[in-house]
Amino acid sequence: MKLDKIDIRILCELQKNGRISNVELAELINLSPSPCLMRVKRLQTEGFITGYSAQIDVAKLGQTLTVFAEITLKNHRQIDFARFLTTIEKIDSVVECHLVSGGYDYLVKFITAGISEYQAVMERLVEMDIGIDKYFSFVVLKSPIVKSHLPLESIFDG
Repeated sequence: MKLDKIDIRILCELQKNGRISNVELAELINLSPSPCLMRVKRLQTEGFITGYSAQIDVAKLGQTLTVFAEITLKNHRQIDFARFLTTIEKIDSVVECHLVSGGYDYLVKFITAGISEYQAVMERLVEMDIGIDKYFSFVVLKSPIVKSHLPLESIFDG
């Protein structure tokens, strides 16, 4: 399915407010409610919209620690990557994991209650022998820019 400008506008508006009513959404994108709803349902069916969720202000939850870890694996066979991912996806404090190019294999984002919890998670991972050769941790001091939406209009204009 190829997205047109109306689909992109629908996705942009839903990123801003996933709880918007169909009537309000239709007004914003200059469509009548019925075709708007049909497009939203098609975007869901085709997998462009994978769900709706609440955005939570982590700072309001109390003391938390965000850490980015550069993780390098000992070996680079498909089975090594699979074993690592199977283990890491089960850890609740892992909120993102990216296979990257460059000097290490994965960039992993952790959110924990504090440094001791993060260190305990990393020690467990190393002890589990899932192929970690080395890791470097970067503690986030402040996050001046955090966006929860994709730049859809600029992606699809190019």
